[in-house]
Amino acid sequence: MEVLHSGFYPRIHDGGVPAQDWLRNYYQTYIERDVRSVVNVGDLDAFGRFVRLCAGRSGQLLNLSSLGADCGITHSTARRWLSVLESSFILYVLRPHFKNFSKRLIKSPKLYFMDTGLLCYLLRIRSPEDLRSHAQRGSVFETFVLGEVLKAAMHAGQEPDVYFWRDSVGHELDLVLDRGEVLSPVEIKSGQTVASDFFKGLKFWRTLPGQEAAPTTLVYGGDQTMRRCGSTVYSWRDWL
Repeated sequence: MEVLHSGFYPRIHDGGVPAQDWLRNYYQTYIERDVRSVVNVGDLDAFGRFVRLCAGRSGQLLNLSSLGADCGITHSTARRWLSVLESSFILYVLRPHFKNFSKRLIKSPKLYFMDTGLLCYLLRIRSPEDLRSHAQRGSVFETFVLGEVLKAAMHAGQEPDVYFWRDSVGHELDLVLDRGEVLSPVEIKSGQTVASDFFKGLKFWRTLPGQEAAPTTLVYGGDQTMRRCGSTVYSWRDWL
């Protein structure tokens, strides 16, 4: 939890700066200086409120109309501000996976932050101990796992072909890694022990046509890496 709470901005670790102090300064600088240089935001207080509302929706389906209404801005303004956060590498919009590529662009995506430390700061999670019992712990952990996938792809000079998957009756998987001929589904659980119900979505995936032998993966918050229920189970320490 200490690592997730601190996040992964290099300055925190290279300079030995207290994470919350650095993140506070980074956020204030981003809002007060960088945003002004990227786009003309007339109300910085409203923009700051928008960022925190996004933090509260991290890991959830993106509904721009609802997000804008809660912030007191229009749908078009919410879309423009979201684009600013994406281009600044604060947020990542995770698309759903469909065989029909056009549907990936049309259907509702999920919203994620790029760094767990910044997400914790915005959610006012003040210590690793608070994170252990926080209602958003699962979202913070999902942010970490997705972030590692994105960083691995970028370091390899590749576009990150990563999506989430959900069918019409509610079956869902947190990530699907598209490797061309092979789709690799990933389930993410922040628990420190592995429970049998963690594999429900992965087992269903293997019942789909052509996915009987799919390489399925579970990433969890414990320390042991193993094989279980036909899936590779990775400790968060060993993931990628």
